[in-house]
Amino acid sequence: MKQSLTDTTTKNHLEHRLCSELKGVGSVLAQRLAKCGIRTLQDLLFHLPYRYQDRTRLTAIRDLRLGDYAVAEGRITHSAVKFGRRPRLECTLQDATGQLQILFFNFHPGLQQHLVDGAWLRCFGEVRGLGRQLSMIHPEFQHVQTGDEVPVEQTLTPIYHTTAGLSQQRLRDLTDQALTLLEQGGLLAELLPEIILQHYQLTELATAVALLHRPPPQISFAQLEAGEHPAQQRLVFEELLAHQLSKLQLRQQVNQQVADPLPATQEYSDSFIKQLPFTLTQAQQRVIAEISEDLAQPHPMQRLLQGDVGSGKTVVAAMAALQAIEAGYQVALMAPTEILAEQHLAKFSEWFMTLDIKVVWLMGSLSSGLRKAMLATLTSGEAQLVIGTHALVQADVQFYKLGLVIVDEQHRFGVEQRLLLLEKGYQQQQIPHQLIMTATPIPRTLAMTAYADLNVSVIDELPPGRTPIQTAVVPNTRRSQIVERIIETCRKQRQVYWVCPLIEESEVLQCQAAEDTAAHLQQVLVDFNVGLIHGRMKGIDKETIMSDFKSGRIDVLVATTVIEVGVDVPNASLMIIENCERLGLSQLHQLRGRVGRGCVESYCILLYQAPLSEAGKQRLQVMRDTTDGFVIAQQDLMIRGPGEILGTKQTGLANMRVANLVRDQYLLTQVNEVAQQVMQQYPQVITPLIQRWLGDGEKYGRI
Repeated sequence: MKQSLTDTTTKNHLEHRLCSELKGVGSVLAQRLAKCGIRTLQDLLFHLPYRYQDRTRLTAIRDLRLGDYAVAEGRITHSAVKFGRRPRLECTLQDATGQLQILFFNFHPGLQQHLVDGAWLRCFGEVRGLGRQLSMIHPEFQHVQTGDEVPVEQTLTPIYHTTAGLSQQRLRDLTDQALTLLEQGGLLAELLPEIILQHYQLTELATAVALLHRPPPQISFAQLEAGEHPAQQRLVFEELLAHQLSKLQLRQQVNQQVADPLPATQEYSDSFIKQLPFTLTQAQQRVIAEISEDLAQPHPMQRLLQGDVGSGKTVVAAMAALQAIEAGYQVALMAPTEILAEQHLAKFSEWFMTLDIKVVWLMGSLSSGLRKAMLATLTSGEAQLVIGTHALVQADVQFYKLGLVIVDEQHRFGVEQRLLLLEKGYQQQQIPHQLIMTATPIPRTLAMTAYADLNVSVIDELPPGRTPIQTAVVPNTRRSQIVERIIETCRKQRQVYWVCPLIEESEVLQCQAAEDTAAHLQQVLVDFNVGLIHGRMKGIDKETIMSDFKSGRIDVLVATTVIEVGVDVPNASLMIIENCERLGLSQLHQLRGRVGRGCVESYCILLYQAPLSEAGKQRLQVMRDTTDGFVIAQQDLMIRGPGEILGTKQTGLANMRVANLVRDQYLLTQVNEVAQQVMQQYPQVITPLIQRWLGDGEKYGRI
């Protein structure tokens, strides 16, 4: 019988029954389950295995293959402790077809008493090689009686994500109890309407869940491992739908919120455009019009601005800021690094100087006295535009009348940081308009789900006069030739970047590598000035270095990835990225975009440490073949997944339970259609679906 949302009784609905009902679940175990997000019986059933082991058949020892996980059975013919640098217990297991060595490196004295000559064991583990002999290290085992036919497992063995103190066996036992309750009439509400289930030929929910916890041995193991079994895809469909409904519901809520409209008066805008030393592209003009229309509405703008490296997003943001300032409101622009914030400060101060607009900055490196003065200008309303880093979200930052929040490189921020900045406007009972910018293009399939609650603008045109960047992939052994190339470039009075990427996730080591490289280059480039910039330097020192590089007093700038975004030096025409194999494609593309910003031909050299894997070769070939950020982002999505494109702190999507946006992107068009249908015809299932799959995660949708 199908279990639908319309069932009148709720006492058997498993989403309402706590795991404490299960045998053996006391307060301690309940806390451990809660760490895994498991509180109700429904949570337990939706805590699905992430892989499986096949223990449904015995394998003769002669048929074991290296790398397989298998069940073998035999008699111990030899057992002894071998002493040495690392003591180990060695046992030889023999059946009628051959011998298998069993090794235990971590063992207690009692274990040897159980593993004596003549004992019959059934072992499960990975088959490895030890010399010419096959072996298992620390296998799971049980004693069996000679001649007894002990049954093997009747289903594939599930492997779950777990936590300290919560073993796989305990989770399996608890899941067995929950599945029994499901078979005895416990209800797992079928939230998808019958017409949708039939149209898309989706498996019944309770059937799919039961099968995935205890797959029969005849099931396609390869299909399960790939996440492509119909039972898995049934749950993938529902999870993607829940995320999509969450975003659409949030968009609906935003449209119902009230914000002060900020109509365009052109008081500043016309003068600003006239003073620009370039003409806006058609794409920029189109996006400016879209943003202007949003700001004039009586509900808060929620718009994502995408644009490839060098497409001119900053001037579009300036036009949005001017419209808000014209209407009498303040604007906050938050950037992820001090270097980028300082770049914005310099640019906006230059642009807005003739318009008599007061621009201030707020960063963690400010002295207490200067910080106090800056804060005073915000609370009084004297400051019309504030540019800063995450320091903008601190508790003592108060605005007089915040009307627009601009977040640059949004994927570099945590969700909470963006939310806190928005709430600075809530404090005056006003909902700020929000413009989110990214120079990391989002593949369309990912944007459909990740940003369904936002309006999206794309600057799909580069300003005229940009020269395509030539990219070369070179092994580290040719460093001397790279130095010659640098000398040649500097003699033409062009400038050079040398980037040292992250090393072993350590900022200290990263900075040390940059310092060593800078020292070496200064020794060999005796006729030129070498500068150094990294994240551990004081703000004033970084500002001085960047100023010297911009003015041409520094010929070669050695940097960590702090220069990834925002740095604009048109005279720089050569970029060397060391250890490029450590970085993702989108980050490499961002770094490459620091050159090619003038009219002179520019080059990027990707310096790699041999040997490269086949995947590494393919990735770097992409960089050599194209400078299209959307093509590169799509490849990065396929290789590294959505977490790296959206930012590791982006809530929800990078942590889906069963869905995989790369593998399952073919479903997104269908899911979007169904989401619209559900919103219009079945609104009663929206909240239960979101709660089932997202829990409290939907609160971040206000971002």
